[in-house]
Amino acid sequence: MQSNQDITPFVIEGIQDKKGSGISVIDLSGIEMASTGKFVICEGRSPSQVSAIADSVREKVLKATGRKPYNYDGYRNSQWIVVDYGELMLHAFVPEFREHYNLEELWADACLTEIPDMD
Repeated sequence: MQSNQDITPFVIEGIQDKKGSGISVIDLSGIEMASTGKFVICEGRSPSQVSAIADSVREKVLKATGRKPYNYDGYRNSQWIVVDYGELMLHAFVPEFREHYNLEELWADACLTEIPDMD
């Protein structure tokens, strides 16, 4: 059951359920060369938290919408996991990888929304 429902709220909820932090939503819909419509970027303190975040997002989206990702990668070392839903890609990082790849800066011409951390 694939739907056109916006999965962003479920992705964010899945991240927050596992205490992920530094959530940024980058709207790429206005950028012609972008491979997807939206990036959701976050971080976990350790590889085990990063994989827990990615699992939580996959479970939350599946339960809420019946959708499975088209693909995902990065579980081997869990320092950067990408979960691809087509119109949205989750990037879950450990802090040093997030800083190194700096996707927010790479897509600086896109609209960025930061979601406050939950305490």
